[in-house]
Amino acid sequence: MRSSATLRWALLLAQTALVLGAASKVASIGDLSLEDIDAKLETCSIVQDLNAHKALAADDENSLSSRVFAVLFPGSPAVNALLATLYISGPPNFLLALCPTNIDPSSLTIMVAFAVGGLMGDTLFHLLPEIFLGEPEPGKAKFVLVEPNRNLLLGLAILVGFMTFVAMDKGLRIATGGAGHDHSHGHAHAEEDASAVSSSVDTGKSGTKSRKKKAGSTVAAPEPVENSGPSQSMKLGGLLNLIADFTHNITDGLAMSASFYASPTVGASTTLAVFLHEIPHEVGDFALLVQSGFSKRAAMGAQFVTAIGAFLGTIIGILIQESGGSGAEGGISMTGGLWGTSLFWGDLLLPFTAGTFLYVGTVAVIPELLETGPNKGLELKKTLGQFTAIALGAGIMLYISWDA
Repeated sequence: MRSSATLRWALLLAQTALVLGAASKVASIGDLSLEDIDAKLETCSIVQDLNAHKALAADDENSLSSRVFAVLFPGSPAVNALLATLYISGPPNFLLALCPTNIDPSSLTIMVAFAVGGLMGDTLFHLLPEIFLGEPEPGKAKFVLVEPNRNLLLGLAILVGFMTFVAMDKGLRIATGGAGHDHSHGHAHAEEDASAVSSSVDTGKSGTKSRKKKAGSTVAAPEPVENSGPSQSMKLGGLLNLIADFTHNITDGLAMSASFYASPTVGASTTLAVFLHEIPHEVGDFALLVQSGFSKRAAMGAQFVTAIGAFLGTIIGILIQESGGSGAEGGISMTGGLWGTSLFWGDLLLPFTAGTFLYVGTVAVIPELLETGPNKGLELKKTLGQFTAIALGAGIMLYISWDA
């Protein structure tokens, strides 16, 4: 009996020693920087074999997309982010000079569908893999250390980005009495106001005729109703739309800075996705401003003013990244960041951007593509065109990610 009790105590002491030893190893690993951990991994023989195999399999020639991106973005991440902001802000606004003032935003559905494919493709093929796994290095194997709390914070940042746009859209709908920030709301308002004026005029005419039929009545004819221009609700909607555009452009600027500090490929693909979205977005907002009472020149000037928001967001993102707000730099401890993780505030900009892209590509735009009319044949043809445009936009992003 004594020997069995002694054996149990010996086993208990051995288990305690193993637990303490494992805890000390975990603590020592937590004290290491990410750069130190990578260096230790490189000394492992299997990692060296994987690196040699990947280096042999790597293509020495750069892909076409990589060469184009190298020409468009030749500088540092900060310079490239500013260039990208210029690309997404300048050309779409200059294209407004070619747009007629009576353009119908609902006619842009194919272009909007193409933009949806680009945004969702960039989010699913570039941003989310980069957020959770990082960008692969050419000719080198990469290992990812799983931090459960780190992934939770990244998911939380995606949710915050999504809900930020929900709050913006909800606030705009409350302020405008139910009209949201999309590409067709201005046209709907115009039709509602026109129908209201038309019904008022018709009622007046019919009332005049009925009163003339009454014998002995001396009722004066009503004064003609004149269309005095956009209603106050439309004018308010136009002004609030400018505020929403300015805020939306700030998030676009944050996306530019966060993506280029992640990697050149992610930055270039994000720039392309935002650019594809900005063209129908700017045209739709231009049509809304004209319908709200702006002249063509004033509407174009207002759109250029809102573009300042994109540069403001880019500068804010660059300042956060350059001030050491990212945990991607060497010397960062695994537990020295936010809430005991390796993340810093700058690392949350990219998932925040992914959340905003998910909202814009789904909630803000998909309902517009779901609108249908009574002509089934025409709607089927329109739906086929929209799905083709979405597939084309997503396919471009998939090609860039696959070929990068």
